Amino acid sequence: MPRTRHRPLGLFTALVVLGLDQIIKYIVTYPLSLQSRGDEGLVLLPIFKLSWLENRGVSMGFFHANTETARWLLVAMTSAIALFVAVWMWREKARQDVLALGLVLGGAIGNIVDRIRLGFVIDYADLHFGEWRPFLVFNLADAAITIGVLILLARAVLLGEKSPKTESHENA
Repeated sequence: MPRTRHRPLGLFTALVVLGLDQIIKYIVTYPLSLQSRGDEGLVLLPIFKLSWLENRGVSMGFFHANTETARWLLVAMTSAIALFVAVWMWREKARQDVLALGLVLGGAIGNIVDRIRLGFVIDYADLHFGEWRPFLVFNLADAAITIGVLILLARAVLLGEKSPKTESHENA
């Protein structure tokens, strides 16, 4: 099996995630004008509403960038991580891992684009059950990154123990 077999899948996945992420962020910013709706947001379901949040940090508010220097350091750091993911995806042989890495890469680039253009990442998805929120307000890019990482972790845990048995069986 050639190494390049699944590269188009990973690149396509990353481009779809990036495109959808930017389209949704455009919609919540301009046609829906979420930033002018205040705390009320736009209720879509009893457990889900669209809310405007300018995320100047990374996941769960870590590395909050209050200055221009911090902003660009955050761009550099997240770009380096995205480059690492891209190289990993480029070298990866397993189709499922390439797909998961495409989700992570597309989401990372979507958030990097926001930070470069605006100085913050637009978050809008507010899932809640009464007052309980299992997640902070997030966006499609965040969801893609999370799903991609969970796939990678699940595959590593589930397949990690099978690899030595497979190798020993093949050598017998």
